[in-house]
Amino acid sequence: MFSKIFVLALSIAPLVSAHGKVIVATGDAGGNGTALAIKGGIVPGTGPNSKTEVDTTVFSKTNILSDGLGRTTGSGQNSLNMIVEAMAQSGPTLPQISNGGNISGTFHIVTTDGAGPIQAVLDPTATGKFSQGVPLTVLQQIPGTNGNIAPGKKQQRSLWARALAAAGIMKRAANVNESFDFKFSVPAGTNCTGTVAGMTNVCLVKIANSNKAGPFGGVVPVQIAAAGGAANQQSAAAACARSFQA
Repeated sequence: MFSKIFVLALSIAPLVSAHGKVIVATGDAGGNGTALAIKGGIVPGTGPNSKTEVDTTVFSKTNILSDGLGRTTGSGQNSLNMIVEAMAQSGPTLPQISNGGNISGTFHIVTTDGAGPIQAVLDPTATGKFSQGVPLTVLQQIPGTNGNIAPGKKQQRSLWARALAAAGIMKRAANVNESFDFKFSVPAGTNCTGTVAGMTNVCLVKIANSNKAGPFGGVVPVQIAAAGGAANQQSAAAACARSFQA
């Protein structure tokens, strides 16, 4: 009888999924941004995973030095065009990083497998070629071990549920819905050469954990403050806003 229940459970078991995402990013020289594909307040913090995880970026490899922008369940494959929507939410100025400065922000742990530690790499070409990027040094880390964190008391599961999760039958990621600050330093002399949505001097920063269920995180467009002109930034941002509204 137990074997029949076991087989039935396997047949209806959802895939393991868990998520953590970059909801805010700022540069030490100003500016503000979000990761590509972030939907903002329209995504609930608590509830079924199918509703809370929709704008979390999932990458194909646990190695932070791997190419690609990732994808989300809500929007599919991420693209550079998503910078338009990101700026419409976070403002007309991308995170500005000074020479030898840093990028900081908020990493939202959606579910138990979307935790720290996180890593970051900067792609100066803004094309998603992170395999050739610049690894960043962590200054402030978020909690977690191997990408996992224990849920709060309200999210604790029953002994039976934990046993099913351990056997790989039940989705093991419980909702966490907590945010933590992070900070990474950017090496002095870093130059951004990318052009995105009419903006020059653009880099991409990939921030992610290394959980094998993902990994999870996000890609944030930034600029090096000393190299970018304010006029170019503002005109490009205005064009982005018009394009988004259209």
